[in-house]
Amino acid sequence: MYEFYQLLTIAGVFLYWLVIAGISIRVVAKRRSIGVSLAWLMIIYIVPLGGAFAYLLFGELNLGKKRALRAELMFKPYGEWFKKLYEYRQYRPHVASLYGQSISAICEKQVGIPALADNNLSLCSETYEILDQLIADIEQAKQTILLEFYIWHPGGRADDVANALIESAIRGVEVRLLLDAAGSRHFFKSKWPKLMKSHGIQVTSALEVSPFRMFFRRLDLRLHRKIVVIDNSIGYTGSMNLVDPKYFNQDAGVGQWIDVMVRITGPSVPVLNSIHAWDWEVETNERFLPEQPKCLTHEDSEITDLVQVIPSGPGMREEVIHRVLLQSIYQAQKSIVITTPYFVPSDNLHMALVIAAQRNVQVDIIIPDKNDSIMVEWASRAFFSELLEAGVNIHRFKGGLLHTKSVVIDSNHCLIGTVNWDMRSLWLNFEVTLAVDNLEFTEKLERVQQGYLADAVKVSQVEWEKRSIASRTAERIFYLFSPLL
Repeated sequence: MYEFYQLLTIAGVFLYWLVIAGISIRVVAKRRSIGVSLAWLMIIYIVPLGGAFAYLLFGELNLGKKRALRAELMFKPYGEWFKKLYEYRQYRPHVASLYGQSISAICEKQVGIPALADNNLSLCSETYEILDQLIADIEQAKQTILLEFYIWHPGGRADDVANALIESAIRGVEVRLLLDAAGSRHFFKSKWPKLMKSHGIQVTSALEVSPFRMFFRRLDLRLHRKIVVIDNSIGYTGSMNLVDPKYFNQDAGVGQWIDVMVRITGPSVPVLNSIHAWDWEVETNERFLPEQPKCLTHEDSEITDLVQVIPSGPGMREEVIHRVLLQSIYQAQKSIVITTPYFVPSDNLHMALVIAAQRNVQVDIIIPDKNDSIMVEWASRAFFSELLEAGVNIHRFKGGLLHTKSVVIDSNHCLIGTVNWDMRSLWLNFEVTLAVDNLEFTEKLERVQQGYLADAVKVSQVEWEKRSIASRTAERIFYLFSPLL
């Protein structure tokens, strides 16, 4: 009997070693960034069986067999739709700035989507202004209203949007609503889904969360896009979820969320429509590819806002927005102003910002003073010392949870959309960003950023170095997990 238990022990140890070795080899074989690989290896070795199990659930970009297969089959028809955009007069790469040309080149090679001219962009930086304009556009809709959000939280003006959608559906307008299952869980528990469906609105939850699904798909992949398309002619995107900030997350102690949205008319709207169609088809297997943009034939017509629509997410080409951010920083000559609620950059982005400051580019990063994620807050602080030493200016916004995701380069061109400066947005979530090569629009965004700076406190390097040993220890601990946040 003793020999039996001895053999059982040896077999158990061998099996344990085999599992740990196998998972470790798999982590290394994926050839991801060194930081991500080391973070996972640390978790696997510190919490051996739990770490290995966590890696199998959350360690790889597993979209699920059905979704992955649909995405693969969709590349050809959607690719053909995007190829037609190159034939239009609005495809004017030669009128773009050098910055715009380089960004477009990356996007054309990575996702096959060109930048298009003849758009008209309006920047909306007040929540109730955004909701009022959105309701007005919904009330004027004739054919279709398409919405896609990470969070829809019932209450206040968000309910007014829901009522406007129901009234439009009664008028015969086709309404399709796609919401992330986790982010919009309060919406799906409310009266609204049933009420909307009773009036003919198609309501779909994306990326359902359940214990059963964790064995087939990574559960923390989220649909983080914010898109509205009305009649294929009016579009919205930006950082704002479908919420009334007076009714949303009031117990978090971070203040009201501060956001911006971009209202668009022109040929880039059907491109946003196609991204909504992609997400809808991945989730439902129903195809609603939109009509192509209307082609303007007058060669001498004015060229207005040049817009590059940049989608990213599982099933699409990897790292496109990460590469665009890096290229934007590399090209900066005078100034970089960044606003983001969650600042946990990749090693490459962190180093690019340090180098930019060292070559005398003024770098300003505006983040919330209070954050709704404790882990992100402490991990973010771990980057401050090196940034401050290099001359980067870090500002803590006091007016609420600054949720705007924007980058302004040299006061001349900008990026604006749904992407946070963290690994989740850059590699895991479904996101969308606009690269805008237009001076007038960029100046408006810069004025909004300056308003944030006026309500922010600059982090002093001298005071920062006086922080406690406990704070430094917490920063280092959470920094180890920063590649996974």
